[in-house]
Amino acid sequence: MRQHMMLITEQVGNMGTNCYLLCNKDTKEAVIIDPGAQGYLIRDVLENNGMRPVAILLTHGHFDHIDGLEALKESFHSVKVYASYEEREILNDPSTNLSTMFGRPCTVLADEYLQDGDRLELAGVHFRCIHTPGHTPGGMCFYAIDDEVLFSGDTLFAGSVGRTDFPGGNGEQLLQSIKERLADIADYVKVYPGHGPSTMMEIEREQNPFM
Repeated sequence: MRQHMMLITEQVGNMGTNCYLLCNKDTKEAVIIDPGAQGYLIRDVLENNGMRPVAILLTHGHFDHIDGLEALKESFHSVKVYASYEEREILNDPSTNLSTMFGRPCTVLADEYLQDGDRLELAGVHFRCIHTPGHTPGGMCFYAIDDEVLFSGDTLFAGSVGRTDFPGGNGEQLLQSIKERLADIADYVKVYPGHGPSTMMEIEREQNPFM
């Protein structure tokens, strides 16, 4: 990661979701990735570090990745939310995003819906959007090109992959996403998943039984 960039990981909620705050230390602009819970805690971390959020990226629509979003939108009215176009149904359905099951029904409307291959420039970071269906139909990984890091959501974990037994999940599709859609992500790229520790693409290609 470039010297002028800073990454803070906050593990939030009962599911231990990794919420990432990627900040440009020169401008203090920040990108929030997967505010899964405890939105006010995430807000406090941002404010205590002098960060100004400019965007929220959602890797997918399950409740444990979106539950902190409402509080952040209340605190930062102008921040835009980005998600995959293919994830609209899950984001807007409390049953399929599992929030009803856990007693906290919620829905999300993104400000901008993304397609595979889209490019974003946020807080001085150039992202490539990679549609990786399988865990959910609209799962999306965000590759920060210049910083050589991949935010993989629940598509790829250290030594494992995301579940496919939830509504819209497809095991065959998930394996295809990992093997084909992430094929051009170099071995030296660091991977920051939705749960658990970070890893490297090289390690996953050598040791992950699903790759």
